Amino acid sequence: ENNLKSAFPLIFIMERTILHADMNNFFASVECFLNPKLKPYPVAVCGNVEERHGIVLAKNYKAKAFGVRTGEAIWQAKQKCPDLVVVNPHYEEYMKFSKAAREIYGYYTDQVEAFSIDESWLDVTGSQHLFGDGRVIADTLRRRVREEIGITISVGVSWNKTFAKMGSDYKKPDATTVITRENVSELLYPLPVTDLIFVGESVGTALAQHGVRTIGDLASRSREELEAWLGKSGEGLWIAAQGLDSSPVKRYGERDPVKSVGNGMT
Repeated sequence: ENNLKSAFPLIFIMERTILHADMNNFFASVECFLNPKLKPYPVAVCGNVEERHGIVLAKNYKAKAFGVRTGEAIWQAKQKCPDLVVVNPHYEEYMKFSKAAREIYGYYTDQVEAFSIDESWLDVTGSQHLFGDGRVIADTLRRRVREEIGITISVGVSWNKTFAKMGSDYKKPDATTVITRENVSELLYPLPVTDLIFVGESVGTALAQHGVRTIGDLASRSREELEAWLGKSGEGLWIAAQGLDSSPVKRYGERDPVKSVGNGMT
């Protein structure tokens, strides 16, 4: 038996620790940082009306409390919140803040994958012996971004990218949420199925027709059922709801190869 053990050593696969960092109300937070006089007011960053881009791009929590939503027209937002302060976007500044945050993230791992200008995944599996476990690193990131950049982030921690993303959405602002195999059914399964990444309104409506209204409902369905209802995307949703997302976190600056080029105008 001892000879067998030496000939075939056990291989332990460490479970991944993935973080998703989301900069809270990013555009609006940057504007309030650049102009502190805005902080007491409901603020919305909006496109230029004259250029036919007059929609809400971002809002702060005071505006959100009035029901102001991203994507709605400015006139609709002002109907809900007559005292809404509208400011123009400053994309160059947003890029500076985004870059500064990712430089902080890069201190803890070289696997930093941008999901958008204000969201990033980090794989810190191999960093924990240096900096602590996932929650400790997440709390450290929140503190450093708040103190060094002047805005807040929320961070989700889990064993895959999907649940880490949902963790960062679970509690805001300036919060860390850890999604584990032990608490996933308690924290995520009661949520509406549309809270799952890539489940939009149309897919949510299609799932509701089959009695699937929560993430728990989705997780309880078989892969075959979801594929029959939604085709190939049904398989992807089943994998996500089961916590089987194994997609890697790309290294900083890594890009997928270009497969096609398109051009469109709205």
